[in-house]
Amino acid sequence: MPTNVQDLACPAQPTVSVIIPTYNAGPPFRALLQALWNQSLRPHEIIVIDSTSSDGTAAAAETEGARVLTVDQREFDHGGTRNRAARAASGEILVFMTQDAEPADGGLLEALVRPLADERVACSYGRQLPRSDANVLEKLSRSFNYPAEASRKGKADIDQLGIKAFFCSNVCSAVRRELFVDMGGFAEPVIFNEDLFFAAQCVLAGYEIAYAAEARVVHSHNYSLKQQFKRFFDNGVSMRRNEWIYQYSSVNKAGSRLVGTQLRELHRARKWHWIPVLIAESGAKYLGYQLGKRYNRLPASWCERFSMHRKIWDKLQSMDTGVAERG
Repeated sequence: MPTNVQDLACPAQPTVSVIIPTYNAGPPFRALLQALWNQSLRPHEIIVIDSTSSDGTAAAAETEGARVLTVDQREFDHGGTRNRAARAASGEILVFMTQDAEPADGGLLEALVRPLADERVACSYGRQLPRSDANVLEKLSRSFNYPAEASRKGKADIDQLGIKAFFCSNVCSAVRRELFVDMGGFAEPVIFNEDLFFAAQCVLAGYEIAYAAEARVVHSHNYSLKQQFKRFFDNGVSMRRNEWIYQYSSVNKAGSRLVGTQLRELHRARKWHWIPVLIAESGAKYLGYQLGKRYNRLPASWCERFSMHRKIWDKLQSMDTGVAERG
């Protein structure tokens, strides 16, 4: 049978498995799944790994054609749960998303996967646009961390960027399945930063991380001061438990630059009433992070109260206790 000239010009697109951990995702989740099925690069499969939701999330996912795996809520952790779904996937590309990241258009998956055609690129991550109800600080934060220009980062950028050379977000990311397996998948159990740790391993092994600015999702949170404190406490715990990457955090003070950018923009826009809020929010983040880095000096009951992910914290504590007993 003669070969179609158009087929020669357009190589076959890779098969994509989209993986989404869920817990009580709510009614909007069905629309998210529909938007994924309607992508220009249609997924080979969508795998939802649900933490025993009580609102019918699993049933809704099955109705929308997703394959559903279940994990007990007590057993969830950011690395291990995603690893389990990845082992069940059959696509050439693994796309990791969260239940509240909405595709901004029909070209999300195609744009996200495109950089992986270069074998030097280990993984890619997309741009996060703020929701319409995002407050001004959250909008400024998203534009700072997810600019309109695409970029790539590798080992040569570590001296300048420090830990930002490893930044990647599983809110919307993609990796070749073969490489994911070769690199050992995500760290587990992990309370935070499973995406950063995986990206760091890849960069240190000589690969690059691609920021695919054209791959856009709508995703933001108006966190309270308490929630910011807890998130950054978990971040500090995560970094302290991984000394191999903590050493890079002293370079390129991105947090300070973000606050400076927010201050300048608030002044320019004459939104001075937001400056006290920014100061309070920055203080909550700083205090949470500093305490998290020193979690092993704090009473366990304090750590459980400070953590945003108490169940994962309990798992980490059990693991540490087991190591101490064996030692």
